[in-house]
Amino acid sequence: QVHLQESGPGLVRPGQTISLTCSVSGESILTHYWHWIRQPPGKDLEWVGTIGYGGTTFYHPSLNSRASISRDTSKNHINLQLNSVSPEDTGVYFCARSAYVNGGMLKREEYDAWGQGTQVTVSS
Repeated sequence: QVHLQESGPGLVRPGQTISLTCSVSGESILTHYWHWIRQPPGKDLEWVGTIGYGGTTFYHPSLNSRASISRDTSKNHINLQLNSVSPEDTGVYFCARSAYVNGGMLKREEYDAWGQGTQVTVSS
């Protein structure tokens, strides 16, 4: 059974970079699609970006190239970097898996595995 575990710094200053890691166990990241999704306080889930099994990445257009998703196949990790953060980037960040993509946010039930999420707060 696949297991996803997010980790990250917790608190970041405005203008800095968020670096998060999704550790995947029970399955190779060279299969399926892997996503970063966030939930700002009091708001709905928001898709951040995706990396496919072939390494292709795509991102939410509103992030204006601030996001970068990569993978470390030796560790079976999916990484997210988000540059030039502001308080609007505060939220719980989740990694999730799906068998297909539509170029954006899927319905919640279309993701077949989720991590528990990691809180990221951007504050001075």
